[in-house]
Amino acid sequence: MSAPGAARVYEVDIDIDAVIESDYRAWLAAHVAEILSLDGFTGATMSDVLDPPPPPGRVHLCVQYRLADAASLDAYLRDHAPRLRAQGIARFGDAMRATRRVLAPRG
Repeated sequence: MSAPGAARVYEVDIDIDAVIESDYRAWLAAHVAEILSLDGFTGATMSDVLDPPPPPGRVHLCVQYRLADAASLDAYLRDHAPRLRAQGIARFGDAMRATRRVLAPRG
């Protein structure tokens, strides 16, 4: 188990309707840039999910944000996440769904 002050990865798995893909990717790039401007974020990787493949008409994406420590993640979840999540829902509604998890890198 990693120490509370150790780095964290905040992973967001995104499932979108293929018809909004272009608009969503443009919005996501700006969204990620905004998050990376917050204290404690040290980088991010955006990936297309290839396996398992999405169903027809869907696109799966994954963003892994790297954070300096657990306190930075806690501050993001408390102070910024509700607003930022609401922006995506307001713009894309039911055409997108996201699930999230927190990882503690080892080694």
